Amino acid sequence: MQETHDEVFRQKKLPNVGQIVRSKKYNTLWRVMEKREIWQHTAHNPQSGEGGLVPAIYLAYWKVQKGVLPGIGKMFGHAYTLHDTTFVSNWDVIEDK
Repeated sequence: MQETHDEVFRQKKLPNVGQIVRSKKYNTLWRVMEKREIWQHTAHNPQSGEGGLVPAIYLAYWKVQKGVLPGIGKMFGHAYTLHDTTFVSNWDVIEDK
């Protein structure tokens, strides 16, 4: 079965733009500012057994700080695929939109 970007978003339970997540490690709040569908290079594709591209969702985060306008200050992004557990390991969604 061919993986799709929608499957990545749904199965990983990723937040939507505007939602706030909490870092499990640092207990800081971050707002999702951007969501992009991208293709991630992989050294080993579990389905075909060879390298290639897999669908991924790229989320850009902005650190929520009192008195600071959105988009100003600390920002970072990360790409999530079906084959990693980084979102559930590092974040809790705390605000649904």
